[in-house]
Amino acid sequence: MADRGALPRVLREGPRRAAARELLACCASTRWAARVAQGLPYEDLAALRRASDEAFAELRWPDLVEAMAAHPRIGERAGGADREAAWSRAEQAGAATTDEEVAAALVAGNAEYERRFGHVFLIRATGRDAREILAALRERLNNDLETERRVVREQLAEIVALRLDKLIEEDA
Repeated sequence: MADRGALPRVLREGPRRAAARELLACCASTRWAARVAQGLPYEDLAALRRASDEAFAELRWPDLVEAMAAHPRIGERAGGADREAAWSRAEQAGAATTDEEVAAALVAGNAEYERRFGHVFLIRATGRDAREILAALRERLNNDLETERRVVREQLAEIVALRLDKLIEEDA
């Protein structure tokens, strides 16, 4: 377990607005970032994770849509030089493929998913290759709206947890 000194200074001391800005790289929901920042100071990573989980559980669907808007389509590189864009590029590294058939299927699947559900296909890409992501995309296209929203929430929560770890690692 990380000790108090392992957390970025802004998460140990504030100010809250600065902490919220830092946290937006982990989850682009302003409600989540503000709620987590509200709990400052955090003693350790475990306390930060608990606060994150509690804040995440309170998010409504519009908050999740706001968070998803910061994520590029699977197979597309995030632009920009900020922390979130860099993390996104690293997370999607496994989705990169030289297989033109898989790449084309991802593009088509992304378009079909967006038509069906009205938002970007969100998946924790870390540790998955393009074929695994494509299989998950095809499977999730069969979900009803309620099921898919539950899956999106789960996937986003996994991404947030990974990014909190990255935030701590980068500041160490």
